[in-house]
Amino acid sequence: MDLITLDFETFYDKDFSLSKLTTEEYVRDLRFEVIGVGVKVNNEATEWASGTHEEIAEYLAEFNWPASMVLAHNTMFDGAILSWLFGIKPKVWADTLCMGRAVHGIEVSGSLKALAERYGIGEKGTEVLNAKGKRREDFTEEELSRYGDYCLNDVELTYQLFTQMIKGFPKQELKIIDATLRMFIHPILDLDLGLLESHLEDIMDKKDELMIEANVCKEDLMSNEKFANLLIAHGVEPPKKISPTTGKETYAFAKTDEGFKALQEHENGDVQNLVAARLGNKSTLEQTRTQRFIDIAKRGLLPVPVRYYAAHTGRWGGDDKINLQNLPSRGPNGKMLKRAIIAPEGHTLIDCDSSQIEARVLAWLAGQSDLVDDFANKKDVYVKMASVIYNVPEEEVTKDQRFVGKTTILGAGYGMGAVKFQSQLKAFGFDMDLEEARRVIQVYRDTNWKISAFWREAQELIHQLANKNSTVLKETNLIRSIGEKQSILLPSGLLMRYEELESEVHEDGRVEFSYKTRRGRTRIYGGKCVENICQAVARCIIAEQMLAIRKSNLQLSPVLTVHDSIVVCVPSGSLEDGRRYVEKCMRAVPGWAKGLPLDCESGIGQAYGDCE
Repeated sequence: MDLITLDFETFYDKDFSLSKLTTEEYVRDLRFEVIGVGVKVNNEATEWASGTHEEIAEYLAEFNWPASMVLAHNTMFDGAILSWLFGIKPKVWADTLCMGRAVHGIEVSGSLKALAERYGIGEKGTEVLNAKGKRREDFTEEELSRYGDYCLNDVELTYQLFTQMIKGFPKQELKIIDATLRMFIHPILDLDLGLLESHLEDIMDKKDELMIEANVCKEDLMSNEKFANLLIAHGVEPPKKISPTTGKETYAFAKTDEGFKALQEHENGDVQNLVAARLGNKSTLEQTRTQRFIDIAKRGLLPVPVRYYAAHTGRWGGDDKINLQNLPSRGPNGKMLKRAIIAPEGHTLIDCDSSQIEARVLAWLAGQSDLVDDFANKKDVYVKMASVIYNVPEEEVTKDQRFVGKTTILGAGYGMGAVKFQSQLKAFGFDMDLEEARRVIQVYRDTNWKISAFWREAQELIHQLANKNSTVLKETNLIRSIGEKQSILLPSGLLMRYEELESEVHEDGRVEFSYKTRRGRTRIYGGKCVENICQAVARCIIAEQMLAIRKSNLQLSPVLTVHDSIVVCVPSGSLEDGRRYVEKCMRAVPGWAKGLPLDCESGIGQAYGDCE
């Protein structure tokens, strides 16, 4: 298989660039123009080609793409051009930007310039700055030649980066990068334009109705007390904070306050409207997303932008300004955007979710064998937890008690305290006094004492990492820390990094650990470390399952991954076989995770939001 490294140079100006538009908007815009392309086959000399669209297409047609791996830095961009504009689909997609995030973590720059400097392979040029606002016909022969040299250098840097980073890079992760990029570069999903336009109209109508019915004026929005009352009237507890000036409790209504920012994504659209009005904005998050979906629908199919290795734990994240990882799913209109995402004609979507995967991984890693057995035997662990909490037989557990048991199992496994537990319950509309919350948390810790012990072992691992000592967690080689790199080696073969991990001793003798991130230093402790590990292990499992699904001969195409679920597009004629195969893959236990009881639930539908 040939390795073809490439880089496109394209027209941009003040108002038309990737800093102003999404990748999808930019490439599909009528103003888009390829100025030229640099191409390198294996380690041969790099070539620069410039010309009309037809001339570039003719040049690109000379290469054996179906038998090649295409490499770029930010392949989501270059791959979209190659696929959408020239109809070229290589055998494999590779990306040094993705690899850089996996190898060096998300807290450092992954730009071509930064990585080239890190590896000492050369310097990225600046000629692109002189191309601003220039169409191909605007370049002189000399200017175009210099631009070509700039592009050739980028291609060479990308190739050299790949030859360096591929050393020791897990082959399986290359396949996962390819699978992730395909979701965007080879769009399959469609959008229901009529539904979206109707939904946008409903949003606007409801916004007007809300302002009229609530009789909201500027004074109501700008007064903290009056605005708080508006929130309370909609069933929302106003977020509060301690004022750094007075030291007293006050409303957290500043646009930077986390509690207030969270209300922008509240499941109740009316609350979104109030918050948006408070900020002086004219649109809600749902309104903005709906409009963006409408615009995409008018341009073509939905390219699914999923960022590979977006999080500290290696999990995927949203990208290209449409975060499909957190589409609303509650409330009367919560699933509307999901319902607008539809399979192509003759196909059906399968949405398969790995059931309670973090709780299962936690119990398995901690050696909480009774809980592991309950999961393996398909027991209702929420009912069982509730039975212990309320000291009643399992058959007498009420719906509300089961809810508390569920929240406890899913929330208390990472060392959550009573105050946060109480707050979490309240967010779901369940009131519990603080003393009762303390009792429930203690019952969980006493019942699952090995999980509690696991937090302490993780705390010791952090201590060792801060001293740059290597150690093993739970006397197994599955989770090992690499002291000199202040990292945890994951089953994928990649590292979860804690850059510049240090300890600080407080006056009361407490030892607190923190590590460096772009946002400043972040506190880390045993329970949080366990959470990181469980999420990272769950991601490794989901990734393996995605690759297993791709191996089927049933034409199964993973089109989206959201947290612990995989959405697959399947020909409707193969639906039942496809569903069985997907579920089989998502129940399969990796060879390195023997004894871990995995399970899944799947739904099917023509629309993503109807997969139940």
